[in-house]
Amino acid sequence: MATKKATSTNKKAPVKKTSTTSAAAKTTVKTVPASAPKAGFSSRLETSLQSKRLWRALAAEFIGTFLLASVVIAGQGQPIFVLFALVGIVLLIGGISGAHVNPAVTIGAWATRRIGWLRAVGYILAQILGAAAAFFAFSAFIGGAATVTEQQQLYGQTAPTLFAAVDLSTIAGKEWFVFFAELLGTAILAFAVANATRTRDRLTGAFTIGLGIFIALMVTVTVGGYVSASTILNPAVALALQAYDPTVWAYTVYALAPVIGGLIGFILHDLLSGKAEIA
Repeated sequence: MATKKATSTNKKAPVKKTSTTSAAAKTTVKTVPASAPKAGFSSRLETSLQSKRLWRALAAEFIGTFLLASVVIAGQGQPIFVLFALVGIVLLIGGISGAHVNPAVTIGAWATRRIGWLRAVGYILAQILGAAAAFFAFSAFIGGAATVTEQQQLYGQTAPTLFAAVDLSTIAGKEWFVFFAELLGTAILAFAVANATRTRDRLTGAFTIGLGIFIALMVTVTVGGYVSASTILNPAVALALQAYDPTVWAYTVYALAPVIGGLIGFILHDLLSGKAEIA
């Protein structure tokens, strides 16, 4: 009798895969990087000094003040010459440094937070050096002029001289008139410059500053002439015009008064406009 081999087939039960993903695995942990420490004063100063943009601006202020002082000397301070000179200088370097070319303007811009203190100090030094360079350049040319002979002197010909400001010692007792003339004139100029900083069109801004110095000089040259004195409205250019002598009055009139006027002009403009421009 044939027997069949019983074959038993062991069927394995399907194994269910269970997801054991823990809540901790699903949670994405974000690591927040620690904030970098703020740069110290010395590092910020070093970064500013290494900025090519700052050095370009300083060079522009040097060149602009050199040109302005040269025109004042060559044109003997005539307002119409200074007007067109300043318009040209603003168009030349205004896009690089703002064309302050005047320490009183720079201090006014710094006081109203248009520029930082480092840029302000650099501008003032560049302006002083630019005016001094103009003085030495013209002095060198004067030194190379031909000597006037006695015969030429008989016909009224004189040796060329460098244009200079009137010595304040010749108007002793009237220095306060010149002080307030310098203050008033620089306030008018600074008001015009403060307004020009809000003008986007460069040509309009240039003529605003140029006409501002023209109005200021027309007023101050007239009132200064009443007491036979010079008005300059620029502490740096005053150096080129040999206005500083070893007296307190010279620095009070040609350095302190323009600075006060520059502050008044900028602050008054911002008060009237109701806006403050922060650089």
